[in-house]
Amino acid sequence: MAEPKTKPTDVPVGDFIAAVENPRRRADAEVMQALLTGITGVSPVMWGPSIIGYDSYRGPTGDWPRIGFSPRKAQLVLYVMGDFDSREALISRLGKVSTKGGCIYINRLDAVDEGVLRELVTASLAHMRAKYPD
Repeated sequence: MAEPKTKPTDVPVGDFIAAVENPRRRADAEVMQALLTGITGVSPVMWGPSIIGYDSYRGPTGDWPRIGFSPRKAQLVLYVMGDFDSREALISRLGKVSTKGGCIYINRLDAVDEGVLRELVTASLAHMRAKYPD
């Protein structure tokens, strides 16, 4: 099995966010960082050049963050792994987003329901911690 190319780096998360060119995307990244740090209880780490990840687990394909996000040019991408029962119902209540696999694409963070976002992140994190305990 090949090791993933995306691995933790020593790049400071704050430096990465500060370098995001789009002011709205940068502000959304700051809000998302605060939200995920509060929910996970861990400090974020850069995974590869553009993913801000929280916690980690060893899955079948190597080490990965349990949850993460990336302030991409077009959208903010939330990486919500897990096949927990309430996932689709929560996503449907989240607001204007699109999904593909474990990714949730958010155009504007202020267009999603923050309470539902918190529920989604909390449920995903609990599922991942149960499925892949330390």
